[in-house]
Amino acid sequence: MDVLSIVKRSPFVLALACIAAVAMLFISEGSYWRAVGMLDELGSMGTARTRIQALARAVVDAESGQRGYLLTNRAGYLAPYQQALQEIQKSFDYLDPYYRDDAAAMPLVIKLHDLVQAKLSELAITIEMHNKGNRATATDLVLSDIGREKMEAIRTLSIELLALESANVARGRTEMYETALINRMGVAALTALCLLGLFLYLRQSSAMERQQQDSKREVQAERDRLEVEVESRTIELTELTRHLQAAREDERHRLARNLHDELGALLTSAKLDAARIRSRLGGASPEALERLAHLVETLNNSIALGRRIIEDLRPSSLSNLGLVAALEIQAREFAAQSGVEVQATLAPVKLSNTSELVVYRVVQEAMTNIAKYAKARNVWVTLASQGDQVWVDVIDDGVGFAVDGKRSSAYGLVGMRFRVEAEGGALTVKSAPGQGTTIQVMLPESTNDDAAAQPSDAAPSAAPAVH
Repeated sequence: MDVLSIVKRSPFVLALACIAAVAMLFISEGSYWRAVGMLDELGSMGTARTRIQALARAVVDAESGQRGYLLTNRAGYLAPYQQALQEIQKSFDYLDPYYRDDAAAMPLVIKLHDLVQAKLSELAITIEMHNKGNRATATDLVLSDIGREKMEAIRTLSIELLALESANVARGRTEMYETALINRMGVAALTALCLLGLFLYLRQSSAMERQQQDSKREVQAERDRLEVEVESRTIELTELTRHLQAAREDERHRLARNLHDELGALLTSAKLDAARIRSRLGGASPEALERLAHLVETLNNSIALGRRIIEDLRPSSLSNLGLVAALEIQAREFAAQSGVEVQATLAPVKLSNTSELVVYRVVQEAMTNIAKYAKARNVWVTLASQGDQVWVDVIDDGVGFAVDGKRSSAYGLVGMRFRVEAEGGALTVKSAPGQGTTIQVMLPESTNDDAAAQPSDAAPSAAPAVH
């Protein structure tokens, strides 16, 4: 409902609503605190009544204990007597402050105080006389009913105090009824205001519902459009990633071929020329022969470097020997270069050529990261198939990292993930500080027998540890 428009059409509505809200607040709060006060007073009244009754009962118990002790001379009767004295003191400790400001009840409490003290003094005197050996005198005093008037006066004052408390309770109940009536009237007024608000709401609900339905349809249409666009962009990005990876590998292949053909030919030619010069020098200057030997060694190192670069750009072992042998060679070379022990458990799997290259690159990138950051002592590489899925695990016992934490460079993992997802697979990284890292790749198994075929001289399915 457009509240602002309603206020503009009826300026007094806002003022009326504010006045009603303030009035209901005052009525509710006033009734609440009044009811709370009366409940507290009623509780205090009930406690006062209980203490008055306990006081009268304690005086009777004290007198009974005194008489029993005097008549039987048994010390057991003094225990109820002492308990009664304590109960009397507790009652006065409550009643004195309770009636301090009550002009009608306080004189009665003072008089009751005096009578009880006098009665207790009488009881104490008779007990003292009995204890000193004047038992007959003490017994005569008890039988003379000298304290009957005091007991009657105590009972009368107790009844009067109870009557005052009953009157206070009746007055409190009347006030509670009045408070309930005020609350009833307030609830009735609030109900009327609610009905008015409901009427205004129902008058506008139809328009609101139409607006909400229109908004929902617009939002749903926009959501559907965005979902289609996101799906289309995702497909485009996946295709772009696959294209870029293919272009990158093609460029690597072209560069490796050029290095192999041109640089290899130049280095080989230079080595042959050096060999011819050496044969013609014969027994010439030893220094020249030494320089020529150094030149030949440099050419050999250059040829070996070129081969390593070519192998990094385009792994010939993958094309010639298959995935299992290529991963075994990769693990052996990594162990030799880094000094990390590598356990490779590799089984033949069925993958397309591009998927095999993805697995090779992922393992290569994982080992590069281990060498740079992990500080690991052991690495486990596993290649296996289960059902129609191929699983690749690279596990190390290095320092690990927080997977959800912010890292300065995570492009290696991002690149691996894009490579795997472009082939329809999934990559999972599990790690924690001090607990090593696990990189798990899942790829769909290829149904193309030609692409999945491995060379006959491929490496064994389970390779031993590489040092």
